[in-house]
Amino acid sequence: MPLTPPPPPASWRPRTVATRGGLQRSQFLETDEAIFMTSGFVYGSAEEAEAAFATDGQRFVYSRYANPTVSMFEERLRLLEGAEMCRATGSGMAAVFAAFACFLKAGDRVVASRALFGSCLNILTQILPRFGVTTELVDGRDHAAWEKALAKGARAVFVESPSNPTLEIIDLKTVADLAHAKGALLVVDNVFASPLLQKPFAFGADIVVYSATKHIDGQGRSLGGAILGPKKFFDDHLLNFLRHTGPSLSPFNAWLLVKGLETLEMRVRRQCEVALAVARFLEKHPKVKRTLYPGLASHPQHDLAAKQMTGFGSVVCFEAGTSKESAFRVMNALKVIDISNNLGDTKSLTTHPATTTHRRLSPEERAAIGISDAFIRISAGIEDEADLIDDLDQALKRI
Repeated sequence: MPLTPPPPPASWRPRTVATRGGLQRSQFLETDEAIFMTSGFVYGSAEEAEAAFATDGQRFVYSRYANPTVSMFEERLRLLEGAEMCRATGSGMAAVFAAFACFLKAGDRVVASRALFGSCLNILTQILPRFGVTTELVDGRDHAAWEKALAKGARAVFVESPSNPTLEIIDLKTVADLAHAKGALLVVDNVFASPLLQKPFAFGADIVVYSATKHIDGQGRSLGGAILGPKKFFDDHLLNFLRHTGPSLSPFNAWLLVKGLETLEMRVRRQCEVALAVARFLEKHPKVKRTLYPGLASHPQHDLAAKQMTGFGSVVCFEAGTSKESAFRVMNALKVIDISNNLGDTKSLTTHPATTTHRRLSPEERAAIGISDAFIRISAGIEDEADLIDDLDQALKRI
């Protein structure tokens, strides 16, 4: 059985691709995608096994390498993203690390936006340097800062847009052009936008990574990650790395992600509606010092977000009062919104980045990217926005 099914009709639109792309039915002709919960595969003879390994990739030989359910997820996401290839991983951070570790070597240099998820920063500034790779962090909104940093050369450039959690928007086309002028690959973490709201390849990205745990699953069930990009990069670097280091996605989790893609548009569009309503409420509240949401005209990069994205995302951030104590008071008073460090869920969630996702940063490093002690992140779900606003209103009265 080939790893990639025949391509769908070119006339299929994204909603149909999200429901039927990559579908492979077994001999039982099931309506729903099957879960091939197996570690290995059998052969009719020793000669057949020899041929399977000699013609690498032409059939399934081991689920660490490839699996039918995982391949369905990879193909469906590849079609939605418009990439040449996609490979899934066991988590989003496994995808980020593999995207760099598969091709960087001692002496290479990475330039990255300073506003990144805490674990991404750890990979770039703590783990990769152990192998002789250096990283320079810049203000991702500053064109001159990119020019200055890239003047020294680089092998890779890394950005999140919107960033986690301060919702900075990076001019992807500008950064891609600067990176390519120096022979660097642009790697974009597109998790806050999801495959629905932003297409980084259209702006010059070379590699796109996802935590599929977020909007793609979007229901708090499954870890997962994905790397998308050109076939040459996969053939030259990524496939061998994934095969021999084993950050595999389980078939069951892949099945959950396949099903998540079917409802991605309905969920994310609804989350964008809810997030905008919540952001408008918070922006006018007298006890909120600052509200960040790319869909607000007050966001410093609202116009750029509107240019690059077809929606403004599910995450809203705000400062509740002026201290950690005031932020905690608000969060502890919430009755509908749950405290959790996940995002992109159908349930609305909130977290305090300074003490959770970005707690390993120094106070100075947090201040540099706009994370104060009063800073709260909300991931809007699909509940009635009026209930969420009522919940926030009663909680803010605790300040």
